Amino acid sequence: MILEGEVGVNIAGIPSCDIGNFSLILDARGFFEPDWPRKDSSAAMKFIKMQGAGNDYVYIDGFRETVTDPSALAVAMSDRHFGVGADGLILILPSQVADVRMRMFNADGSEAEMCGNGIRCVAKYAYDHRIVDQKDIRIETGAGILTLQLFTDDCDRVSRVRVNMGKPRLSRSEIPMAGAPEEQVVGAELRVLDRTFEITCVSMGNPHCVIFVDDVDEFPIEHYGPAIENHPLFPRRTNVEFVQLLSPTEVRQRTWERGAGETLACGTGASAVTVAAVLGGHTERRLLNHLRGGDLEMEWSKDGHIFMTGAAVQVFEGDYQPQ
Repeated sequence: MILEGEVGVNIAGIPSCDIGNFSLILDARGFFEPDWPRKDSSAAMKFIKMQGAGNDYVYIDGFRETVTDPSALAVAMSDRHFGVGADGLILILPSQVADVRMRMFNADGSEAEMCGNGIRCVAKYAYDHRIVDQKDIRIETGAGILTLQLFTDDCDRVSRVRVNMGKPRLSRSEIPMAGAPEEQVVGAELRVLDRTFEITCVSMGNPHCVIFVDDVDEFPIEHYGPAIENHPLFPRRTNVEFVQLLSPTEVRQRTWERGAGETLACGTGASAVTVAAVLGGHTERRLLNHLRGGDLEMEWSKDGHIFMTGAAVQVFEGDYQPQ
């Protein structure tokens, strides 16, 4: 595999669009070898690496590239030692019902319905590459069509995105969870390993199990996260959010993502946390959520919709050539 990317250089006081980029070639071991002979690039696939609050994905433009086995490609490219390194793979595709369509694959190759941080980066790519030219757009996902508002910098590149994440789904059948189909799970007890947790479960188009803890930084998420993710209560597995309450308007979140393990952020998870915190009487309807990769501004509006605002950042772009 060869990564041949263009890495942007940021210099204080100068817009990034006015600064030239430089190229690098990395071999499969990650060593810089400027004189290393290049392979035939005809089989290479162009990609872009982007992140939202540290939730990083490899993105492929399906308007220009063809991916025949996205699950296998997600596993290969997401590998942080032998691939590009990411939480997963997102395809940016044409849509018959919206401006663009996204498909998301976790690092283990499983396909997920949606990614809140990922969809902001899809919107950035679509606008910055002029797939769309308006700042209010619609994106088709496995969880339905979402609307987004784009905010641009001095170079007319998207820097922040506000996403209407839709209405939360609270019944067991919608999440999905085993049990009475119409029952909501708010503050219910769940025994896992050696501990009993109070859980609130929410679907934002994908399943989430929210647990409030006293000290989220010290909590052993790697111990309990996999056990809850794969608990038989959740037939499609679940994402798990561990949350510390800081004030009525502020929380700190860590996420164990289904199919990916702990990630630095989860936008649908932050949406679920907002719902769980309000339903539990812990917070107001507007929150600042501190995640390990950055902050997200959250709001559960009176009409029932969840709104999430956060950054969308390009890391680098390049060519991927499988071995």
